[in-house]
Amino acid sequence: MSLKTIEWKENKVVMIDQTKLPNELVYVEFTDYNEVANAIKTLVVRGAPAIGVSGAFGLALAALQSKAKTKDELLDDLEKAKKILFETRPTAMNLGWGLEKIMKVARKGNDVSEIKESVINTAKQMAEEDVQTNMSMGKHGSELFENNDNIMTHCNAGALATVAYGTALGVIRATKASGKKIKVIATETRPVQQGSRLTAFELKHDGIDVNLIPDTAVGYTMANGLVNKVIVGADRILRTGHLFNKIGTYQIASMAKQHGIPFYVAAPLSTFDLKSNPDDVIIEQRKASEVTTIGGKRTAPEDIEVINPAFDMTPPELITGIITEVGVAKPPYEESIKKLFTANK
Repeated sequence: MSLKTIEWKENKVVMIDQTKLPNELVYVEFTDYNEVANAIKTLVVRGAPAIGVSGAFGLALAALQSKAKTKDELLDDLEKAKKILFETRPTAMNLGWGLEKIMKVARKGNDVSEIKESVINTAKQMAEEDVQTNMSMGKHGSELFENNDNIMTHCNAGALATVAYGTALGVIRATKASGKKIKVIATETRPVQQGSRLTAFELKHDGIDVNLIPDTAVGYTMANGLVNKVIVGADRILRTGHLFNKIGTYQIASMAKQHGIPFYVAAPLSTFDLKSNPDDVIIEQRKASEVTTIGGKRTAPEDIEVINPAFDMTPPELITGIITEVGVAKPPYEESIKKLFTANK
């Protein structure tokens, strides 16, 4: 099994501190939902599926922390916790999905002790289901990749972005497990360097052949035939096939189109947003110091204005296929995505 990013142990949330990677593999424990909210905000845990489960575990801690004597008091406490947890990363679809799933279970409970028990059990079940979902996604995705493929990936959509196994990297793992020989090119993914710190670490940890490139070398590697397929994860996918993912994804998809390279996305159904339009989605803006410093050392002039979006939007016409746990959606996406959800009912 690959790295286990997050789990519930003895009424505590245990997660890998991803800010310490690749230099140290450190596990942190939380007993307070505010600590989980802070961990999500400061990227101790990141990646849409992992954030979804973290939110669910955060609410489980909130239920345990609550001194409520009645169902209504407990639901009030959970609503307060939900608001704090949700505001940490507004773009990632899975966070809202995970929080709402727990609240739905809580509302159905009859009394305080029953609600607490069902909330904790549901959160644990969500973590287990995440691994199975990723393995199913990997199986569907591996059929799109051939022996000797050179695959580019951006950011980190691996075990560290999920409970375990991964979305885009789960497909890469499953492709290798099927006996195909593959090589991976990982972008460093500035400014927080999830590619160099996390993806490169994770693939080396699992013995998968990986080369790291600067973000600015994407065009070079494609033009020189070093890549023949691309796969990325997703933070949100609309019913139209519009993809919201780590900043830089749009550039990679555009260059892949220019060079005739298939561009795939791997994401669970929980990442899909069937209601919003492209203009409705809030793009999270992150702090300037991520861009103006590296390892605490200033690399830009004092008081420089900074634009630092965490995500960008890739239009559906640049996407070859979207891999999910129930199958692969192909253009036209509005039609094929609808079919995936119908098949999953």
